[in-house]
Amino acid sequence: MTKQEKVNFVINTLEELYPQVKIPLEHKDPYTLLIAVLLSAQSTDVGVNKITPILFEIADNPYDMVKLSIEEIREIIKPVGLSPMKSKGIYGLSKILIEKYNGNVPASLEDLEALPAVGHKTASVVMSQAFNIPAFPVDTHIHRLMYRWGLSNGKNVKQTEKDAKRLFPKDLWNKLHIQIIWYGREYSPARGWNLDKDIITKTIGRKSVIKAYYKNKKTT
Repeated sequence: MTKQEKVNFVINTLEELYPQVKIPLEHKDPYTLLIAVLLSAQSTDVGVNKITPILFEIADNPYDMVKLSIEEIREIIKPVGLSPMKSKGIYGLSKILIEKYNGNVPASLEDLEALPAVGHKTASVVMSQAFNIPAFPVDTHIHRLMYRWGLSNGKNVKQTEKDAKRLFPKDLWNKLHIQIIWYGREYSPARGWNLDKDIITKTIGRKSVIKAYYKNKKTT
């Protein structure tokens, strides 16, 4: 297969498996999505989805959020981890949104990345899923699969994002990055991986990855 044929196979397979996609994090608007994505750093979406209803019942907008103290926010979000940093970030960005953006989340990657505790991936998710502006956020699933599929060298997430944007059509980015995440969770996880069920990797995957999988399978 040529690289373009591999790309087409990925697109077509994912579209068959996931014709409709939903972002894994529960939210209702750009602000609640921003907070949810921020909370998901080094945590699971399941864990975040258990905490956000509690937090958002009290404060689902920046004006109500700043009425809470950093300590109060931290106490609520403690189960998702990194609560000292995240609570300061939530309070700080909420204050900035009020002071600088009239309480609205800016639809600008640069403005989002300038907010406390908001990195490139978080900003990219908000751009793509809240504002439908093409972006390709790369999480651990996408980074892993792009390497397994031989579509990126796995050097770092920045390079993986660059490769994904170069290979996949721009009008598919917003849907495709969610499709890859769901596929990674269901068919190509980091642990408990069964290559026989992972049709994409089995068909187009990097030879060294497939060889290592079967070698490891024989020794376990």
